[in-house]
Amino acid sequence: MTTEGEGVGTPIPAALNAVLLVCAMAACAGCLWLASHAERLAVQLLAAVVFSFVNNTVFSLLHEATHGVLHPVRRVNDTLGRIAAAFFPTSFTMQRAFHLNHHRHNRTHLEQFDYFRPGDNRFLKRAQWYSILTGLYWLFVPVGAVVFALVPGLLHRLRGTGTRYGEQTGADAYLGRLEAAPGGAIRAEVLLAVCVQVGLVVALDVSATGWGLCYAAFAINWSALQYADHAWSPLHVRDGAWDLRVAAPVRWLFLNYHYHRAHHRHPHVPWLYLGRYVDSEVARPSFLRIWLSMWRGPRPLPAAVEER
Repeated sequence: MTTEGEGVGTPIPAALNAVLLVCAMAACAGCLWLASHAERLAVQLLAAVVFSFVNNTVFSLLHEATHGVLHPVRRVNDTLGRIAAAFFPTSFTMQRAFHLNHHRHNRTHLEQFDYFRPGDNRFLKRAQWYSILTGLYWLFVPVGAVVFALVPGLLHRLRGTGTRYGEQTGADAYLGRLEAAPGGAIRAEVLLAVCVQVGLVVALDVSATGWGLCYAAFAINWSALQYADHAWSPLHVRDGAWDLRVAAPVRWLFLNYHYHRAHHRHPHVPWLYLGRYVDSEVARPSFLRIWLSMWRGPRPLPAAVEER
């Protein structure tokens, strides 16, 4: 949904985005090489930590592509999005379908993972919650993409249509989007991602340890933000997010991804201009405070909401 004022004075920074994508991917490759060839464990761990940030830059550019604001030419936008997705790794088409679905259902009963709703399976709720915090959530994305590419019918059977599981986890709403997704495109993108990953491993002589350290660090870093920018926020489709406070260098690396309320209210505004749409009169909690509070687990749904 485009809102008034979007696109006026906010042109897509196509050249900057392309340069950032190339630089971020090169940095990712360098970190994978260093984590694989450094003799000291401390250096390997440092390379993994740096990878976790620069690959989030790649992801942020993938996020721009899902909204069609990475490049003004749709074909170029999608091509760059597919390249960025290969570093996650995942399918660009799947990521776009799931992410746009998130904008439709944000903070509805399908996306209230931070609250125990009446009838919820609390074990399942906590399992989802801590999979996000520990980075396990990331693993479901590439694995799910490969499973869909190889056995597309399997994910459909996991939807849980009409069941409490399907509603509580959001599986029904999200996996249902794949029914209309072009299977051929998804399989081609998964193959591209596999080729890119194998190419990196072969060309840079990346070890299993180096790859594992880098992607484990990325999984934790990426997963942490994916719900910290929504946890405990208003239960509203557009306003249900935070413009989180974080150190400026981190925000730069994430391309203003922490300005998430501004993004949900103006999803077609490129990352470069999101700061203009941050409402100074609305609470802006720190990322660290929200993230630490999440470790206490989901909370009971507020009574005022439960009564609706």
